[in-house]
Amino acid sequence: MSLPEIVSRERWRAAREALLLKEEAVRRALEVLSAERRRLPMVEVDPEYVFEGGDGKATLLDLFEGRTQLVVHHFMFAPEWPAGCPCCAAFLDQVGHLAHLHARDTSFAAVSRAPFTRILPFKARMGWVVPWYSSCHSEFDRDFEATVERAGDLVERPGLSCFLRDRDRVFHTYSVHDGALDALGTTAGLLALTALGPNPPGGDRLRYHDEYGD
Repeated sequence: MSLPEIVSRERWRAAREALLLKEEAVRRALEVLSAERRRLPMVEVDPEYVFEGGDGKATLLDLFEGRTQLVVHHFMFAPEWPAGCPCCAAFLDQVGHLAHLHARDTSFAAVSRAPFTRILPFKARMGWVVPWYSSCHSEFDRDFEATVERAGDLVERPGLSCFLRDRDRVFHTYSVHDGALDALGTTAGLLALTALGPNPPGGDRLRYHDEYGD
């Protein structure tokens, strides 16, 4: 195994400060990129998608749980698979307490093509409490490119899709797939993908997750 070079504290400090300049440049570039993401146009979602969850059937509007924004995790779990994708499971493991998203008027839900009867025991095994829905009776995953056809076969793709609600109208604002999810998963990272950004109007200040109001 190749290890980093051993140097004096002074040489380490000089190298660290040189790298810090590059890191700050990347951070500024990411802030510009995030601002451009928030200026993306949005498209109204017309189909009446039907999902199945713990309370029975639900629409895409129901997944908002009354909030203004919704982040959907396209969790790879095909109908014929015995369990969900390990990489998607690792991603969902790192998603923080949803109270922080909820306080910023944003809901989160996982969606998979597997039937809910298969999702439920796997969800229990993983110990997750996040909302998780089956889309097996709709074209939701295909329409948002989480399931694509390659060489005649259906292929699952991990992804995140963001939606914005204006009363009963739902709009798609952003999607990201595959390896781009590697640096995401935190509350701040998920909010950075949304149309209203990390500090949506009416959002609460950061608190302990058990101190937010209902």
